[in-house]
Parts: sequence; structure tokens; C-alpha cells
Amino acid sequence: MNKITHLLLIALLAIGCTQKSASDQLNELMNTYHEENLKMYPISATSQGDARYNDYLPNFLSDEFIMDQKAFYTQTLDNLNAIDKEQLDEADKLSAEVLRWECETSLMGMEFPSELLPIDQMWTLQLTIGQMASGAGAQPFNTVKDYENWLSRLDDYVVWLKSAKSRMEEGIEQGVVLPKSLIRKVVPQLEAITEPDLEKNIFYNPAKNFPESFSEKDKKRLTASFADKVKNKVIPAYQDLATFMDSTYLAAGRNSSGFGAYSFGKEYYDYAIRLYTTTAMTADEIHELGLSEVARLRSEMEGVKEKVGFTGDLNAFFEHVRTRAALMPFDDPQQVIDNFNAIHDKMKAKVDMLFELQPKTPFEVRRVEAFREKSAAAHYNPGSLDGTRPGVFYVPIPNVKEYNIFSDEDLFLHEAIPGHHFQISLQQENTALPDFRKTLWYSAYGEGWALYCESLGKELGLYDDPYQYFGMLSAEMHRAIRLVVDTGIHTKGWTREQAIAFSLANEAEPEYAIVSEIERYMANPGQALSYKIGQLKLRELRAMAEQKLGDAFDIRAFHRIVLESGCIPLALLENKINNWINTASQS
Repeated sequence: MNKITHLLLIALLAIGCTQKSASDQLNELMNTYHEENLKMYPISATSQGDARYNDYLPNFLSDEFIMDQKAFYTQTLDNLNAIDKEQLDEADKLSAEVLRWECETSLMGMEFPSELLPIDQMWTLQLTIGQMASGAGAQPFNTVKDYENWLSRLDDYVVWLKSAKSRMEEGIEQGVVLPKSLIRKVVPQLEAITEPDLEKNIFYNPAKNFPESFSEKDKKRLTASFADKVKNKVIPAYQDLATFMDSTYLAAGRNSSGFGAYSFGKEYYDYAIRLYTTTAMTADEIHELGLSEVARLRSEMEGVKEKVGFTGDLNAFFEHVRTRAALMPFDDPQQVIDNFNAIHDKMKAKVDMLFELQPKTPFEVRRVEAFREKSAAAHYNPGSLDGTRPGVFYVPIPNVKEYNIFSDEDLFLHEAIPGHHFQISLQQENTALPDFRKTLWYSAYGEGWALYCESLGKELGLYDDPYQYFGMLSAEMHRAIRLVVDTGIHTKGWTREQAIAFSLANEAEPEYAIVSEIERYMANPGQALSYKIGQLKLRELRAMAEQKLGDAFDIRAFHRIVLESGCIPLALLENKINNWINTASQS
């Protein structure tokens, strides 16, 4: 749909709204927003299991696409403002406020030239497409049409790769470039895709795994098409981009670490705080909160150190945990996966005691693909909306001999159950939510929930080993450190090396993992703040409910109230909990 047609559709909707109830107006607007959003962001549609747009990929970096984005959010916001909110019920009012937040925050973000930084080592499109290319991601490869869709999408992706290079050339001219340390991490990722042996190239994988139902004629045709596409389009595009980034772009890369190097850096960071924490906190407030939490957690860690009988200081204990042979017991990556499945089995019996709402979507633990394993962190990929594709907890195992298990129980609670898998799957399965809200992600809520879940370990029968409990404290410390180093890097002139040193002094993560984390924060300002800010709000809300309701407090009900509406900004969640407390205290 072109821009003019799109705007006409929105305008017609606005005219029709005048003859309908406020609720009907809102429902039509939300439905239109959802459908148009899927067309604009077809990767999101694919991830949700909606196959209608699997054959194309807009050039998100083009001026035309950026203009269409701005028009879309502006017109949606105008139509939302035309609806009489006083006529809406509470559920619709919440949806209207969420839609407003989406549009306003998206428009704020468009004030900054993010298109000049299209590629980094952690977050950007080439990594998503690489996962899809493997044949084990969200892009389906079940029918001949699926294969043809992917080949068509690859043509569009090659256009994006070329545009990424052009935008980075513009970035050089405007002084908006990545730090050299991040560029050096991207280059090997790109070079991995230039593998000329098709049998070893991840983009050729689907052609090695045709469904048995395919005819020999289709297999032969698709094999030839994949070979041609990968050899003559994908590999040359990656070679060109890798050469550019390893030479011209690296030479222009900055030596500074934070967004403060850019003319728009301060304003962008203020926006990033709003985007990722859904609060109006300042960078200084967050920095000081982080320092306070680091001090509190160091005190708790001292208690664990004494319990296990370690006689050195806390920093020596960090090194002890990093290097203790008993905490690195595996010699086969499958043992790491098996250990996480054993943690799941251990806690299953207790889950019902804390959660009345539980998802139907299946769940798996998998190893991260080799092409991105060296720079990836453990993470969760949601299942499809219809539940046919499972939620997946991905674990990087770059060197199994050095894989340390001291925080595995905590990590499972966060990334898997009851963390991301419960929260995201329940949101996607909730038929009462408007479609556009089923896949919304507010990091302060989603990551805050997952970090809150880490503290439920003892209630779920875990953390009986003091080293695993120390793992929980370490993971919380990790998120507290983020408040300090993220604000430090982007608003206080901290260098990459200063941030690494601060982390090494206050947590037990190995240095290679800390380096990867610090570079992650450098690439995406503000995202790292969301975990602790959200967790602290959830803890505050639970403590308030326990205090006000006393013996009437029901942990299963509290978790239901938190989870039943899916991701929402923290202020809206607080209003919801307050209303529940008031209702429960009167019954």
C-alpha cells in the first residue's frame, strides 16, 4: 500500500467514526493500526506466524519508508484524539492509552537519525535474517510457496544491505558512526556469510532440508534457485559490506564509547530512558539508584561468601566463582541443555502454587547458532501466536569447557519459566486483548517481570545450593551495574574500559562476557536500564499489596493481575494494581 492510499484509508476511517460509538471507533482504529503495522513491519508478522507478508521486506532505511512511518503514526494519533475517551470502559481506556504511548513514543524516536546506524553486533536486521536463513527460525520452510517466499524476501534483503552501506557512508559524512570496538565485532559476523562452500553457508541451509513431500522437480528447481541466490546475490552483498566496514568505516569509527559523542546524544538518551523504562526518570537519578543497589547487593553477597567458608575478600570470591572447576563440569554442549531441562523438572511441582495463569504454548531450550554465538547472550524467542511454533530459550555455548553453571537456575527463571515464556506466551494467547497488544513489548515491564521472577527461586524450590543463590544475587547485581555503566557511558563520558573495570569489580561474570555486555550497551543506549527499573517497581507493588491486604493477599491473584493485560507502561500497571488492591480490600 502506498502512502496516499494508506492516508486515504485512515481518513475514511476517521469520517466513519463520527457515526459510531466510541468503543466501535476505537476497535476499528486499533484493528487498522494492527493490520497496517504488520504490512509495514512484515518481519514482525512472520514472527507472529502470520504468513501473508513472508515474501517481502521493505527498505526500512529509505526516505520514503521513513516518511510513511511518520505519516502513519501521526494520522493514527489524530484519529485517536478524535474519540471521546469518557465513553470508553476501563479496558478500552487502557488500550487507548497504550495506543497513544505507541504513537507518541514512535514519533519521538523518529526525530533522531537512527538510519545512519543500521548495523551493529547485537540488535540489527542482519542478525534476524541470519536466524531466519538457517531454516530454524520464524520463517517457515514447509511448502514450496514458503521457499519461494524466502527467495523473494532475500531479493529485498540484498537491497537493504546495499542501503545500509549507503547510510553508513552518510553517517561518516555527518559524524554519526559506530565505535571502532563494535565495528570489529560486526565484521566477522558478515564474513561468516561469505563462505563460498554452499554446504557450509547458513543461507543455503533450507535447500539441504526439503520436506519429503516435495517433488524431485521442485527440489531440483529450488536447489538451483538457492545456489544462484546465495552465490550471486547474498555472498557478494556481504563481501562488499564486510570489506567496507573493515576498511573505510573502521577508519572513520569513533574512539568514544557513548552517544554523548553525537550532537543529539543528550536528547536521544532522554528519549531512550522513556522508551525503555516507560518513566520520566533522569539519567542522574538512575545512576545514583544504580550505585545504591550495587552497594546493597555487595552486602548480601558477603553473606553468601561467608556461608561457603571463603576467607578472601568479595572480589577474590568473584574470581573464585569464575574459575571454580566444580562450576564448569561439562565437556559436551548437550549437557548444558540437559541441565536447564533438569532445572525445569525440579521446579514444576511448585509452579501451580504461584501461578493460576499458565500458557499453553510449548517451550524448548536450544543452543545459539554458531554464526552469532560468540557475541550473543542467552535470550528467549517467542512462539507463534497460534502456538504451533514453540517459545525457545537460546543458550550460547562458545566454549563448553568454560561454561559456568553458577547462575543457571536464575537464568532459567528469567529467560524461560516463569519469566519471558510465561509473560509473552500468556500475552499472545489472551483473546481479550486487541490484536495490536498481543505482541507489544515494553522492556521495563517485560524485562522487569523476568528479573522479578529471578527472586522467586526459593518459592519454586530452587537456590538450595548457595552458589546458585549467589548466581541470583550476581544476576541482580548485573542489572544494578547496568544502571551505573549505561548512564556512565552515554551521559558521563565513561569509556568502554571504565565500564568494563566497574563491572569486573562488582560481579563474578567472566571478562569476555562483561566485554560483550558493555559493547551491547554501547550499541543500544537505555535498553539495559529497563530490567532493574521494572523489577524494582514490581517489588514495590507486591510489597504494597502485601502490606495493604495482609492475610487477604493472594500471590496467585497478584501474578494474574500483573500478567493478564500483557505488556503495558509501568504507570498504567501501577494504576491497575492500585485498583485491584482497592477492590480486594473492600470485598
